[in-house]
Amino acid sequence: MTKHEKAMLKSRILHLCRLKAAGNPADLARRFEISERTVKRHIKELRQEGYPLIFDYYLMSYVLKNV
Repeated sequence: MTKHEKAMLKSRILHLCRLKAAGNPADLARRFEISERTVKRHIKELRQEGYPLIFDYYLMSYVLKNV
């Protein structure tokens, strides 16, 4: 995966989180045809970059935490 592809994937994940439509790691993995581990790694990187991502168990989806 190139840097550009990785950046685009993280951008798409972040967009889905804003819409509260990301789903769980398995959902994202199927959607983007990548492994669940890769999804979790990208979520971790987004958090390290300062995005307040949480997993909402009511929605069963990653979402951006209201600050």
